[in-house]
Amino acid sequence: MTGSALLDGVLEFLALWAIVYAVTFGLYIGFGALFQWYAHRHPERRIQKGRYGEKRKWKEIRQSAWSLTATCFCLAGGLYAQAMGWTLFPPLELSWWSVPLMFVVSIVAFDAWFYWGHRLMHWGPLYKHHQFHHRSVAPTVWSNYSDTLVDAFVMQSYYLWAPLILPIPPQVLIAHRVYDHFNGMIGHSGFEFAASKWTRIPSPFVCTLFHDQHHAHFNTNFANFFSFWDRVMGTLDKGYDRGVARWAGEEAPEAEAERRSRGARPA
Repeated sequence: MTGSALLDGVLEFLALWAIVYAVTFGLYIGFGALFQWYAHRHPERRIQKGRYGEKRKWKEIRQSAWSLTATCFCLAGGLYAQAMGWTLFPPLELSWWSVPLMFVVSIVAFDAWFYWGHRLMHWGPLYKHHQFHHRSVAPTVWSNYSDTLVDAFVMQSYYLWAPLILPIPPQVLIAHRVYDHFNGMIGHSGFEFAASKWTRIPSPFVCTLFHDQHHAHFNTNFANFFSFWDRVMGTLDKGYDRGVARWAGEEAPEAEAERRSRGARPA
């Protein structure tokens, strides 16, 4: 590779990185402002009553502007490596089956990566890089990217290495990242709008309460999209399923199980 070709490659990557960053930060500010406006019209949906994490808003926005350089580097790097053909397998052609299949594969793989990477960042020697994120005991929609560079890189490096070993089409990887972006912001919002029977046992899906409890209690609920790994590894918050039932206005899971075992009908 000549010096000119190398320079062109570097400039192409930097341009891609800049585009990914501009779009991501724009979505962060735009969606954050919209969600904050909507959520504050429903104060009864605030999870941690009496705690107002919004006082850290501008600190979190400044930190997010910095940490997003690492997050966007990972996505841009994965897309660039894929475009250059530096992968074990070429990405699948877009089709009716490849798009949903690879989206699900990527979501499941990312959730496993996030769970174990997150637990690793809670380990003593590494926690100093994750500690900043936990300054938000009552997280808000602005807290999602309030990380150090090391923390952001560890948690988001999936987007850098996954395209190297998975035949995931770039469009699907971008769709996954967009889904992760909005899921993360809502998951940190501190307001519960999604609780239902589909976000508690036996369903693997989660609602906002899931990650809010992680910030409040520190050593539970490490996963991202699903409760599977936390249930298997015994790190699920003991009050999660009851809390979901309460927020959804449902019968508590324990009471429901007892009623069914007795063959009784709900009152």
